[in-house]
Amino acid sequence: MKLIDLLHRWTGGIVGLLLAMLGLTGALLVHKDAWVMLPHAHDALVQDTTHLAMVTQRVMADSAVQPQALTYASQSFGLLRAAYGDGGGAYLDQNGAIVAQWQSQWERPEIWLFDLHHHLFSGDAGETVIGIVALCGLFFVISGVLLWWRTRKTFAFRLMPARMNRPAIVRHHRDLGIVIAPLLLLSLVTGAVLVFRPMAALLLGPGAPATIDASLKAPPPREAQLADTLNWAAMIRTARARFPDAELRSISLPRKDNGLITLRMRSPEEWLPNGRTTLWFAADTGALVAARDAATLPSSVKGYNLLYPLHAAKVGGLPFRIVMTLSGLALAMLGTLAVWTFWFKKPKAARAQVRRVDI
Repeated sequence: MKLIDLLHRWTGGIVGLLLAMLGLTGALLVHKDAWVMLPHAHDALVQDTTHLAMVTQRVMADSAVQPQALTYASQSFGLLRAAYGDGGGAYLDQNGAIVAQWQSQWERPEIWLFDLHHHLFSGDAGETVIGIVALCGLFFVISGVLLWWRTRKTFAFRLMPARMNRPAIVRHHRDLGIVIAPLLLLSLVTGAVLVFRPMAALLLGPGAPATIDASLKAPPPREAQLADTLNWAAMIRTARARFPDAELRSISLPRKDNGLITLRMRSPEEWLPNGRTTLWFAADTGALVAARDAATLPSSVKGYNLLYPLHAAKVGGLPFRIVMTLSGLALAMLGTLAVWTFWFKKPKAARAQVRRVDI
């Protein structure tokens, strides 16, 4: 138990601030659709096929300002988002008119906050670090429960430490941690599995990672360049004819020269915000190449697709968003106070002893 205590304190002192940052940014991002205050941001969702086909043709057909990807409005956010290859972007109303533009992510707080939370502004390398920090957080929760068990008879729930001295902060850390532990486990497990897909085997069975990779794999690349003129409206109509009940979520240009335009839809039974119902079109002709129905995916893949909606509180409405906000704020407090007490808030007796030695 002493070794667990030592590892818990030292690891917390080292990565506590990163966990605090993840908790705070996560709590803010849970409510992102509500605090992005722009005209038409809270307009009612329009999913009429003819209207969507017209807007998509208008936005995507202009090669001079063609976005790399276009994300459609949703039930909680009434604007379309265009993303350009140079890092710029724009919000558009549901008629395709530009509401706001930016040349860099630093001009939009919701975008750089998302990048910080998911990638530490460092792309794939930062995402890997985030996954490692999430694993450290899991160790804290498990070891913290073991350490709390020894002192369970002194449990007293407080939102804040009774006093800002080290013993009171440590007791508050221990007792608040045990209360919030189930929510922290939910946040940290889902976050870690989303970064390190092989960990899905722990939740969904030993064959799950391979099944997920195979099921979510795109069709083979095609030797096709993006045509200057394409019938984007026809792609929308084709998608709706194939999946009439699905909500249109995004359309994106070919990536890594794979010669495929990707269109994602969200079926009514899907929790994932952008869905896994996907169609691929040839970049040179606009012809349908392949389609994937999320309803036919294996159960392990469907289970994997539930992780992000749970992690980001995209289900359950406002009550679950509040619950996950509390989880994020508690993680921010626990991480910050852990670092402070470990590195700066030394016991008075220890400081006095240091002074006597110095004399």
